[in-house]
Amino acid sequence: MAALPKQVRIVEVGPRDGLQNEKQEVPTKVKLELIERLADAGLPAVEATAFVSPKWVPQMADHTEVLEGIRRKPGVSYPVLTPNLKGFQAAQAAGASEVAIFGAASEAFSKKNINCSIAESLERFRPVADAAKAAKVRLRGYLSCVLGCPYEGEVAPRKVAAVAGALFDMGCYEVSLGDTIGVGTPGKTQKMIEAVAKRVPMANLAGHYHDTYGQALANIYASLELGVATFDSSVAGLGGCPYAKGASGNVATEDVVYLLHGLGIRTGVDLDRLVETGVWISAVLGREPASKAGKAIAAKRAKAA
Repeated sequence: MAALPKQVRIVEVGPRDGLQNEKQEVPTKVKLELIERLADAGLPAVEATAFVSPKWVPQMADHTEVLEGIRRKPGVSYPVLTPNLKGFQAAQAAGASEVAIFGAASEAFSKKNINCSIAESLERFRPVADAAKAAKVRLRGYLSCVLGCPYEGEVAPRKVAAVAGALFDMGCYEVSLGDTIGVGTPGKTQKMIEAVAKRVPMANLAGHYHDTYGQALANIYASLELGVATFDSSVAGLGGCPYAKGASGNVATEDVVYLLHGLGIRTGVDLDRLVETGVWISAVLGREPASKAGKAIAAKRAKAA
């Protein structure tokens, strides 16, 4: 067995990526409680909101109120999405200390998702990257469709490497590799990461795997084998991607933590508190948690009570 990382950093994306597609309006106070519960459970990074146009993502219309209202916990980062300079400036005014930009490894997806080509998207991000550097605000990069695209099908690893390299060169301290439609399998995941690692150091890569085909945990393990030690996940498996038909389901944070702890890998996360948070937010949204580990632990606890 390959030597796995001894510690893994989890970036919790539930409050943003998880909630952004909810049809019902989620009150600001619920979002704030969710963010604070997740930080209190030991998650080191909790993606708070997105400074995007309410016309495109109505659920994130309260981004300023959310970012300004968080009871910030020392040592926890609260990144926000800022696709353009206007978004960055609004986020900075609200107290952002970390922002994220998001591109795609597929031309068709880039055009459908952010209405421009990959080259145009990189030019759009440059002013954000320059402004973040000048303001000493950390910059993270998201890359969609690294293992497949709903419009183009397979995406060549060299294309992923080229765009990831461009984001890294622009100043992103970390590039999160997103399997947006969840079609990746462990072998393909490793080939993609090996190609990207020729352009971006392994220590600066993160995995963001959707569980559409039930492969997310297997892909996380395959990534761990290569030395990736940061992963994005969403409490209770909330969220998906509105632009990729059928692509529901971020991998559940509870399932990721259960896997990592079972491997003896440190996360700093209190799994019991995390499960409680997943049960709570699912009840608020009127649904069952999508986390298998979360449901099993909650049922076991209920039986013992």
